[in-house]
Amino acid sequence: MIVISVVLGAVLMPLNSTMIAVALPEITDDLGVTVSRSAWLVTSYLVALASLLPLAGDLADRFGRRRMILSGLTVFGIASFGAAVAPNFETLLVFRVLQAISGAMVLPAGWAVLREVIPEQRRAYAFGLMGSMIGLAAGGGPPLGGLLTELAGWRAIFYANVPVVAAAMILGWRVLPRTGVLSEARSSGRFDFGGALLLPIVLSGMAGVLMAIARGAPWLIVGVATAAVVGGAVLLALIETRVSSPVLQPRLFRIRAFTAAAGGVAFSNMSMYVVLLGVPLMLTARGGYSNLEIGLVLTALSIASFVVSPVAGRFADRLGRRTPTVFGLTITTVAAVPLAIEGSDISVQLLVGALILFGIGFGVANPGMQTGALEAAPLDRAAAASGVYSTSRYFGSIVGSAILAGLIGTDRADASGIDGVFIMVLVASGSALVSVMGLASRRPGEATDASPTAESTVVAGN
Repeated sequence: MIVISVVLGAVLMPLNSTMIAVALPEITDDLGVTVSRSAWLVTSYLVALASLLPLAGDLADRFGRRRMILSGLTVFGIASFGAAVAPNFETLLVFRVLQAISGAMVLPAGWAVLREVIPEQRRAYAFGLMGSMIGLAAGGGPPLGGLLTELAGWRAIFYANVPVVAAAMILGWRVLPRTGVLSEARSSGRFDFGGALLLPIVLSGMAGVLMAIARGAPWLIVGVATAAVVGGAVLLALIETRVSSPVLQPRLFRIRAFTAAAGGVAFSNMSMYVVLLGVPLMLTARGGYSNLEIGLVLTALSIASFVVSPVAGRFADRLGRRTPTVFGLTITTVAAVPLAIEGSDISVQLLVGALILFGIGFGVANPGMQTGALEAAPLDRAAAASGVYSTSRYFGSIVGSAILAGLIGTDRADASGIDGVFIMVLVASGSALVSVMGLASRRPGEATDASPTAESTVVAGN
């Protein structure tokens, strides 16, 4: 029941990151804004999530994971209702960002609760189950958003969140542990206000530079903005290496297995979001496909991932974390080959086959990758580690989306742009495969990469 409670809250975030994409044309017409302005409803959500996940993970480690999950769900429900009744675009954008803030409160704390309460021998299976639901939510967002928009208008996609939030809160109140190793609040040094302030600014600046390049901004402006972002990143690095309890946890990146998993999920999510956003553009340019039909084509990916993830989790529990992850990302790289070769001329049949392979590959790789990342971190920093890992995931999405916009340009029917998109998918998939070679190959019960001293200190209650 704890897994179900955490999953109910976690699926809301990827679902809301993709469900709104199909509704953007209707939002644009209804609220009287341009297409470029309405796109900020997607961009701001991803940027806010990526920026705030490490901070939220640190706060969950400090003040209690149960408290963070229930508070986040409460705010998410309020934000969803506010977005549904928003009278204008500016109000909708504010509530959209509030959705991301509250979502960041839920995700890392949820993953950390699972690591805390689930035995190691079943951990990857549980993570696989949760990962399959998250993948299904991300892939199922476009068809669900299209269906809700056609039946009841764009506001229905926000109203639909409210009963799910209510169910997650009721179940979470009953089953989430009130006490335990780390369910309660704890103190862990002075709070890192500098890192908490700079991290969202730097990540938002990075996204802004990518978007400026994609939109053909003058190179002088791009150069100045890039210099400012690099300066902010250097300052952030200096702060994070000098405080006792940093938000970004740079020490985590000294752990090879964590760095490998974070790089793998960034590149794999980059390729997945390019597929999820690029395929609809290609099919729309061809003509003859409704929004619902395009969404149904994409469900080939999400359903395949949903089916194999729990099974892959069992294999990761038996074979170790690296073997299934490497195998899964090998499949996604193979799946990208026909897309890169055929480009915009790919047949629908071959496209669906490639999407199924993508779904299988993602589903096989994610449980071992996620579990390997969290197990590499000390137990008392599991929520913070989950936040940093999830930031890597969403930052990959942001980079992929921005580069996609640059390759497509203003003409969605440009075949060379679509061809470039699919070549990028192959490069990102191959990069993810190379990255995860550094994952630990250990099996449950063997020594972890995380510091034994840190683990034993937490268990001892110090």
